[in-house]
Amino acid sequence: MLSTARSSTRQASARHLQRLTRLLTTDSTTSRTVLTPPLSLSKPETSKPRQSRLYPRPRPAVLYERQALPTLPPSFGRNQVLPVPDFTRALLENIVGSFEAPIRYAFAYGSGVFEQAGCEKQKDKEDRPMLDFIFAVTHSDHWHSINMQQHPGHYPLHARVLGSSFASKTQELSPGLWFNAFVPMKGVNIKYGVITVDTLCADLLNWPTLYLAGRMHKPLRIIKDDARVRLTQQVNLTSALRTALLMLPESFTQRQLFSAIAGISYSGDPRMMLPVENRGKVENMVSRQEDQFRELYWRLAQGLPGVRWAAGSKSVEQDTSSYARAAHLKKLPEELLKRVHQRAEGRGPPREADEGAYWLRIAGDEELPLILHSEISKIVRYPATAQSLKGIVSAGMTKSLRYSVAKVSKWWKGTSFSSSS
Repeated sequence: MLSTARSSTRQASARHLQRLTRLLTTDSTTSRTVLTPPLSLSKPETSKPRQSRLYPRPRPAVLYERQALPTLPPSFGRNQVLPVPDFTRALLENIVGSFEAPIRYAFAYGSGVFEQAGCEKQKDKEDRPMLDFIFAVTHSDHWHSINMQQHPGHYPLHARVLGSSFASKTQELSPGLWFNAFVPMKGVNIKYGVITVDTLCADLLNWPTLYLAGRMHKPLRIIKDDARVRLTQQVNLTSALRTALLMLPESFTQRQLFSAIAGISYSGDPRMMLPVENRGKVENMVSRQEDQFRELYWRLAQGLPGVRWAAGSKSVEQDTSSYARAAHLKKLPEELLKRVHQRAEGRGPPREADEGAYWLRIAGDEELPLILHSEISKIVRYPATAQSLKGIVSAGMTKSLRYSVAKVSKWWKGTSFSSSS
């Protein structure tokens, strides 16, 4: 019995020792471990935001997804990319690349880039024609500030004294350009105009001044491209094609079409009435640049209703019914269309009475070509005059006189060439 009692006592002591060991182990673990609260089984409150104690209550935050920048198909606007000789392309790109101020869109135009009749003799001499550039920028004040630091000699003395804000404010005046002329760069003389991208695109879409939109109806060489400008330029080219078709008969040649398009920007230009621009300039341009004009407009014409222009043909035919002409008329640029509406007031039932009959009446008017020509001249006249006066401010008196003399000399040589031919 004694052995049985000892065994029971020994088992009880062992159980007590195990219980004490388990207790000590649990306490030490609890002291070292940070317990996390249990997960809530209720759904998070997402439908009702927590009420604010502020009055008035702040607007709730709205998360906007960032949209990707729009991109154009690689082949879109390929008609705008006109080839030039490798030497000319390298020279143009080298000149534009030498500017430290950021340029979003740049192109070169004029007889220095594409050949014109009457300019051959000038190319044989050292006084080659001046290269003309247009730079489209985002912020004109910032651009002129950087450019004045890099090229102070491009600006007249008073512009350098008054600073970039003076150049920017002067540029904002209609038609929104600042020109620096007779600038020697890379062994040639250049003239470059500065305009904001917003102003350029507005002119391409709506024709408020037709100053640059009209120049961009003609062949040009794109040096730095921009998707927004390329899109609006395609609209501008289509608008020029529609306008020319409305002023042409049922059948005509492609040269007549190109002359009508090229003449849009010269309608109403006061320089055409002075001995500073050759009055045969449109014909000189089209005669040597017919292939470039065709590249610009042939594909666009295939998408217009009622136009028949075969791939290898130089003859063009169009549907001159009131319905076909009304389709072109409705899609003219805003400024030109507004002026056509003003001319149509009082000449028949108002537009509100019967819109379909209204468009057919205007499109069928035999005086529509004269109305379009007259209103285009009015659009062009004031901006062209204002820019000529601004040229005295931006270039200074010395360069302005030099530029005028060069223009008169060019006019005289072009007149002599036209008379001899």
